[in-house]
Amino acid sequence: QVQLVESGGGLVQPGGSLRLSCVASARLFSMYTMNWFRQAPGKQRELVAALTSGGSTNYIDSVKGRFTISRDNAKNTVYLQMNSLNAEDTAVYYCNARIQIGGLREYWGQGTQVTVSS
Repeated sequence: QVQLVESGGGLVQPGGSLRLSCVASARLFSMYTMNWFRQAPGKQRELVAALTSGGSTNYIDSVKGRFTISRDNAKNTVYLQMNSLNAEDTAVYYCNARIQIGGLREYWGQGTQVTVSS
């Protein structure tokens, strides 16, 4: 069982920045695809950013150029740097880990709230 613990959420003004962190208790962390999802009130959870074990990244259009996903395999940690935040970024952000070993295995963090408001 892999545990994911997010941190770094909070209240920020429009135009501000936050960096989310997610620490994983995974022995094979470097082999996981790490993702950040978010869910705003009344909306479906959506994939915001993905980072494969090979270093490929993918972002939803609304955050391209503003958000950056990265990882530090030595620290079993994935980050989401969020810049130029706006009210539409307000949501609970979830860390997600996926690996294909004997089938797809997937794990979720508990979520961290990000609120963008003046």
